[in-house]
Amino acid sequence: MKQLKIAYCLPSLYIAGGMERVLTIKANYFAEQMGYDVTIILTDGANEKPFYELSSKIHIEHLDINYNELWNKTLYRKVFIYLRKQRFYKKRLTDCLMRIRPDITVSMLRREINFITTIKDGSIKIGELHVNKQNYRELSSEKGIGFIKRVLSILWMWQLNQKVRTLDKFVILTVEDQKNWAYLNNTSVIHNPLPFLPSKTSNCNQKKIIAVGRYTHQKGFDMLIEAWRIVTPRHTDWSLYIYGDGDKDEFYTLKEKYSLESLHLEDATEQITDKYTESSIFVLSSRYEGFGMVIIEAMACGVPPISFACPCGPRDIIHDKQDGLLVENGNIEQLAEAICYLIEHDEVRREMGKKARINAELFKIENIGMQWKELFESLIKVAKKN
Repeated sequence: MKQLKIAYCLPSLYIAGGMERVLTIKANYFAEQMGYDVTIILTDGANEKPFYELSSKIHIEHLDINYNELWNKTLYRKVFIYLRKQRFYKKRLTDCLMRIRPDITVSMLRREINFITTIKDGSIKIGELHVNKQNYRELSSEKGIGFIKRVLSILWMWQLNQKVRTLDKFVILTVEDQKNWAYLNNTSVIHNPLPFLPSKTSNCNQKKIIAVGRYTHQKGFDMLIEAWRIVTPRHTDWSLYIYGDGDKDEFYTLKEKYSLESLHLEDATEQITDKYTESSIFVLSSRYEGFGMVIIEAMACGVPPISFACPCGPRDIIHDKQDGLLVENGNIEQLAEAICYLIEHDEVRREMGKKARINAELFKIENIGMQWKELFESLIKVAKKN
């Protein structure tokens, strides 16, 4: 089989985001280990260095659309500029794909999903969804235009439904979320790959609990702190550490309100694997997820996870009462009881940690990469028959 040529379309690589991280892991593996000819096509950040280290074998194409110009404009001005930039994007992406002639073009379901399947460059078109359906293109309300944003959100979802139907394959991160797209006949599920698999793992003996994520409403640290308020009087010798970027003010307020000296609100750290292995329990308190990468990170470090059964991801990853615990979504008392249970049952905690490490290996890039390889080759085989 000739060298496979793959093109990925996404806004930029300079942001330290989950989608950018996952794509970098996969693209590096495809280029370095599978020998694929990989091109990443970007619309923004032409002068910015990729945040995550990218293989020198990967080609970068900058289309210089600069959608970032939209951020400081009024909603009505945004619409005008957006439509103009979309015309530029379609023309430049068409020219790019006609020139490089990939076998497969992958849209990360950003702005190109509106026209990607109309570009007749001969490539197979795949879409990757990195959030769950319910929270796709979720819009925050702004004073005075909340109704308009809600209407736009409905229109965008309707449009997405029409566009993904025309893809050769629509890849979703979880089996749970695939059920929300049951009316489509072109879906597949491929999980995100592990970013690391350290040789050192936790012995689950330290009296530390860890949570990781941006300090945002989505991550539910307010609910975690409410749960910790229940836990800490019963286990005064245990501490909770939260690591992440963002505005901590709301959470400092809760910490002070409840006098939680055992709660530590930390910044994000590059030594996160060390922080995992220094911990004995991991907690995910999110209101929703696209997948929940931090769960498999913790499991890879031998740390048993406790998670809300939020949409979507935890149910796909955690085997309840085997390698971790699932609790009712948003149930703060149940979350507190699950934390106390693992604190109070040393042997259960240690055994869950060992099983978590074993099961995390299912998400190694070698395994996830093989699933992508099989998908690519099956699509090419079908295309040749047609």
